[in-house]
Amino acid sequence: MRETARKFALERVAPGAAARDENEEFPTDLVREMAELGFLGLPYAEEYGGAGLDTLAYCIAVEEIARVDASLAITLAAHVSLGCGPIATFGTEAQKRKYLVAMAQGKALGAFGLTEPNAGSDAGGTQTTGVRENGGFRVNGTKIYITNGSVATTVVFTARTDKTRGTKGITSFIVDTKTPGFKVGKHERKMGLRSSDTVELHFEDLYVPADQVLGEEGNGYKQFLQTLAGGRISIGAMSLGIAQGAYDAAVKYAMERKQFGKPIAEFQAVQFMLADMALKIQAARHLVYDAAWRKDNGQPYGKEGAMAKLFASEASTWCADRAIQVHGGMGYMREMPVERYYRDAKLMEIGEGTSEIQRIVIARHLLKEAGYAGEGGHA
Repeated sequence: MRETARKFALERVAPGAAARDENEEFPTDLVREMAELGFLGLPYAEEYGGAGLDTLAYCIAVEEIARVDASLAITLAAHVSLGCGPIATFGTEAQKRKYLVAMAQGKALGAFGLTEPNAGSDAGGTQTTGVRENGGFRVNGTKIYITNGSVATTVVFTARTDKTRGTKGITSFIVDTKTPGFKVGKHERKMGLRSSDTVELHFEDLYVPADQVLGEEGNGYKQFLQTLAGGRISIGAMSLGIAQGAYDAAVKYAMERKQFGKPIAEFQAVQFMLADMALKIQAARHLVYDAAWRKDNGQPYGKEGAMAKLFASEASTWCADRAIQVHGGMGYMREMPVERYYRDAKLMEIGEGTSEIQRIVIARHLLKEAGYAGEGGHA
């Protein structure tokens, strides 16, 4: 898997990565090539159009692509983990046949609609509404920062279907983006990941039939929490790839750049930076791969996924920063890839739960394991 992904990344993805970032150009052709390679359905069963591999293989593919272009990596991750994931995990057999097969085969691209103007870290603050009508639901609301939103053919999203039940009143839906009332809003202009697709989505009297409710009504909040728990492993893999790419560039530059009559790789100050980068990358790789292995083997992975995402994302930002430092003035110039890595890395500490949220998630797991029930009486 690594050999296949690396060959694709180096030969097909890397050459145009800087230009796509500069022009904010979505790489439709590369997405099509990923589909042909089977990447868009890597961890899903062959009977549902997938490659029949596992989470670890998928993470390795994301990591290798992120080494050269995190924008394409997040396009892949949002489709596989967030678009396909909820349908594969919670969908009915009919829903899997109707939506997942085409998505895993790469014939359809998926997206995931959770974040709203007033519901970011507080995912339970969903304000999009779904009102019962003619056996289905009439949906109105707005989702923001949706990766793949304008290029997807299938979107899984949440809406509040019962205002009296708190988070238990949130339901997940599957919708075809050609459905009347589904509208794409503004395209976001971002600091990093500039060639990925990030948009607002508007639901204006969107009618969703009852058979497009994902799982059972009222289970949306729990479903999306579980989806995010797995998605964090994807972000960890992306972070790992960005960090590795930054490190590779720093090592190459350190061996080529000469100051005071010798390569800067011979200076201890530079060697220490490279050593610390390698250390953080290796530790992040262990955390990410362990979380993926746990998921593949049916073991609890909520805490481990949060740990992997937290450590790898912060290591990614740190390594990109150090890579710029190794490059000196050249690292600040847009002609060098480390400048792009630095911009791309920052979202890893924000998307799918900020670093602060990850620390809360980890702490809750730790306290629950220790038997602490808290003032509310719930571990």
